[in-house]
Amino acid sequence: MIAALAGGVGGARLSRGLAALLGDHLSVIVNTGDDFEHLGLPISPDLDTVTYTLAGRANPETGWGVAGDTWNFMAQLRDLGGPDWFLLGDRDLATHLLRREWLSRGDSLTQVTHRLAQRYGIASRILPMSDDIVRTRVQTKEGLLDFQDYFVRRRCDVVISDLQFDGASSARVPVAVAGAIAEAKAIVFCPSNPYVSIDPILAVGDMHAHLMAARAPRVAVSPIIGGAAVKGPAAKMMRELGHASSSLTVAEKYRGLLHGLVIDNADAPLAPAIEACGMAVLITDTLMRNAEDSERLAATVLRFAESLPIDG
Repeated sequence: MIAALAGGVGGARLSRGLAALLGDHLSVIVNTGDDFEHLGLPISPDLDTVTYTLAGRANPETGWGVAGDTWNFMAQLRDLGGPDWFLLGDRDLATHLLRREWLSRGDSLTQVTHRLAQRYGIASRILPMSDDIVRTRVQTKEGLLDFQDYFVRRRCDVVISDLQFDGASSARVPVAVAGAIAEAKAIVFCPSNPYVSIDPILAVGDMHAHLMAARAPRVAVSPIIGGAAVKGPAAKMMRELGHASSSLTVAEKYRGLLHGLVIDNADAPLAPAIEACGMAVLITDTLMRNAEDSERLAATVLRFAESLPIDG
């Protein structure tokens, strides 16, 4: 069994490669700090991105949403003067409606996510980081913004000075997540934004303790290539929080948690400084342009993890 921590498009793409290699021997623990309620619907952006990607249904151009979706609902919503800043495709709506229906009858988010994955024909387990509510908020000069307000409505156009994960400290690690970590032969931190995709997972209850107790190599793939993020605001966040936009910053952030870090060929000169953070380094092509790249990188990451000695 392999456990992966994921959020966003980069996390979903590496999860796709891992799933192709591992099938039902993979558990993907997904960030839910981005979740919010919109138009009365419970929206789980990262869970849905991972689900659609593993099902082979993600929009290949955006990385999120459903391929070939239509937008009749959004057009009608605009005509009626409704909020149109968060896009919901006609096919995508079915996922949110079923999630609302199942949650309203008392099912947990873990149960709902498992049922959706089954109906999409996914063999790997997709696990929300918690069944309890955790909400990511960003601190700006305008005050605290909910993550989707910052990320989608404002398009990350404000400077941030801090992040907080409301509800994380009291949130519980689901039994399925604790079990996946304990059983894992390797734990992979996908190339997701360390601040708003991985940090919310680490902040949940005793999640960090579960990870540190695992007798398995813990490796990450840097989401930064040549000082830039492949997708999303990770590099911008690093700079605004007072750090250099680099894979070395990723290593410093994960210092003491990782046994190894995978970086792109473009960042090879950083390897000695990253090794000084107490972790092994693997240099390879980390850009995932298609499903074949995802599988290639996944195989490389798994071989790297297997090669690392574990001291607890």
